[in-house]
Amino acid sequence: MSTVLAEFLDAYADALRRHLAAPSQDSLSEGYDLGRRALVESISLLDLTENHFRLATEAELAERETGTAAEPRIAETALEFLLQTLAALDIATRGYLDGTRRYEQQRSRADDLAGRDAFRTALVESLQDGFFVADARGTIVEVNSAFGALTGYGPADVPYPVPHPWSLPAGPRYPDLGTEALRFVLPIRHRDGRQLWLAVSTSALVKPENNELIYVGTIRDVTAEHDAQARDQAASRLATAVGAATSVVEVLAVGLDELRRTVGAESAVVTVWPSRNAEPEVYVSGSVEQPSGTGVETDPAALDHSARALLERARRRPPRSLFAIPEGAESSEGIVAPLGETGDAALWLRFAAPRAISAADWTLFSLLIGHLSLAVQRARNFDQARATSLTLQRAMLGPIELPPRFSVHYEPALPPLEIGGDWYDVVPLRDGTIGVVVGDCVGRGLSAAVVMGQLRSAGRALLLRGAGPAQLLAELDTVASRIPGAMCTTVCAAVLDPVRGLVRYSSAGHMPPILADVDKPGRMLEGGRSVPLATFDMPRRPEATTALTPGSTLVLFTDGLVEQRGVDIDDGFAKIAAVLADTAGKLPREVADAVLSRLRPAAGYDDDVAMVVYRQPPAPLRLDVPADADELSGMRRRLKAWFAAAAVPHDLASDLVAAANEACSNSIEHAYRNGAAETERVRLSAECDTERVVIEVTDTGSWKPRSADPGHRGRGIDMMRALTEELEIDHDGPGTRVRMSITLPAIKSPVANPLRGANRRIAG
Repeated sequence: MSTVLAEFLDAYADALRRHLAAPSQDSLSEGYDLGRRALVESISLLDLTENHFRLATEAELAERETGTAAEPRIAETALEFLLQTLAALDIATRGYLDGTRRYEQQRSRADDLAGRDAFRTALVESLQDGFFVADARGTIVEVNSAFGALTGYGPADVPYPVPHPWSLPAGPRYPDLGTEALRFVLPIRHRDGRQLWLAVSTSALVKPENNELIYVGTIRDVTAEHDAQARDQAASRLATAVGAATSVVEVLAVGLDELRRTVGAESAVVTVWPSRNAEPEVYVSGSVEQPSGTGVETDPAALDHSARALLERARRRPPRSLFAIPEGAESSEGIVAPLGETGDAALWLRFAAPRAISAADWTLFSLLIGHLSLAVQRARNFDQARATSLTLQRAMLGPIELPPRFSVHYEPALPPLEIGGDWYDVVPLRDGTIGVVVGDCVGRGLSAAVVMGQLRSAGRALLLRGAGPAQLLAELDTVASRIPGAMCTTVCAAVLDPVRGLVRYSSAGHMPPILADVDKPGRMLEGGRSVPLATFDMPRRPEATTALTPGSTLVLFTDGLVEQRGVDIDDGFAKIAAVLADTAGKLPREVADAVLSRLRPAAGYDDDVAMVVYRQPPAPLRLDVPADADELSGMRRRLKAWFAAAAVPHDLASDLVAAANEACSNSIEHAYRNGAAETERVRLSAECDTERVVIEVTDTGSWKPRSADPGHRGRGIDMMRALTEELEIDHDGPGTRVRMSITLPAIKSPVANPLRGANRRIAG
């Protein structure tokens, strides 16, 4: 027996004897404490029970020897003490059993969870999409194998903190994986260097055991879909950019710039060969530098032999083919391709830095270049149609060369064909007069232009036969009645007599001409008015005559100039009249520009516009100034103003002012070389008729013969002869008379801009 057991049994015996001697709650509590001590000291239940019954038996024997009949009471009291002692042991035993039962339950649950985790792992690994779990800070703490295949970063290297290793360091900002609960598309850099696009779907969850926020999500490779969408968007942008272009220049101006930005090229160059032996036309977008192996000069106009051979080879390739330069290299400096299917154009795209071209890149390049080729071909077809329409328009509208002091303007309401139903005609006649016709057919576009061409030809023929304005309109009545679509055409016919200063006119339902005297507002010429052509039978058409004062301006126009939606037509007449009051010193072309600038609506004209501006020769200029060099500047200003009023072109006027200034300078310097008296003067006169301008400079001084060697001076007569057509110098009488004259050139009516030109640089 151990010492601990012996001490416990002795303590139990003492406690039991005290309880048997005087049972109480305190003694029972002492038994309960002994039970707890037995648990602590690992006392065997058998030793405790054996010791208890031995002590109880001894107590009963002692009672029996004393002769007291208390044996039943001793047995019950002893049992009560034993049960109190065993109560602590009973509680401990039941707790142990409960703990064992809970342990078994937890073990069963753990086994179940382990099975579930294995199933979850198998399920996650079976997903074709990448799967990830991230904590609240965005750190990726779990991924599946598909995630590793998509990004190059698999389960073995978790966790992946922010910034994630697949994130792109530059470019647009996208959400990081596991930082937001949403759906988005994310560009990433694969571990092998490829750039991919992933569709991300994430959800936020809260762990029930610790309320921790986590994100779970999936990723899917959408690079092919993204590239296809990007190609479609790029093609749509390019098609939209070139959709409104109507010429090769316009197509390349917007198309090359859009193409260069879309593919990330530093420059784009297109060369077009107009014919087999012609120099190529060069169109450039961006900055062109000398790339190795291509020979393309920085100057877009300079293509050396190597570059031309490269582009020549490209344009002879099959349509819709592309090749990289240099060929066969892993990295390409650019691509070259034929443009269109006619074999006369080639395209070169130069990258900012050499780069590898992927299959998706080739698809994109082929798609974009195909769209550009179609746009160029469409523009070429349109150019041909436009050139044809312009040729027809010029043939139908009237002469390209106009008499002096005229200006014309034509603007269709249906661009860009530049043809319509309005027309003008200016016809010099044999008697020195000038016939002018302005008309407006019903309708717009080609159908109206067909009617217009027939009426214009008939009107010109009638003028050349000598018909006056009223007779011309009467004859056109018959012609219009036999032309489908010519009914209700309005026409204003006039015959100008510059020498007599008269204008005869007649109007068939047309806008009244506006005549403005010098420095006065214009007024409408409302005489000679009647109904439009082919509407009513008229025995004769009325005609009116009005004087053309020297320097006056006459404007004939169609209703498209003054008719605007929601605007009173009288306002348009008033604007023209006001403009003419301030344009007496401007050329007819400048007068037309001023009128158009004042009346042009913000959205453009709703109807065709035709306009003719005529300037009546001004009164002769007479200047009588002292023979003093200080007078020359004032003389030049007045002469220049008179030339503008006489509709002398600016460059020709400058020549004539220089010639007149030299003649006056010679008179002051040489005719009065001994000093001019106050009464000695220089006289200048300038006058013009329908075709010529004559300037005379006279003085009363003495003639100084030219020296045999004039030296660095003495070139004035040579200069005057070079600046004028005719020069006459008369010094036989008193003083000297210098007469200079020049024929006014025909006025060129505006022509269309060139359809194409060489060596163009396109901004961008």
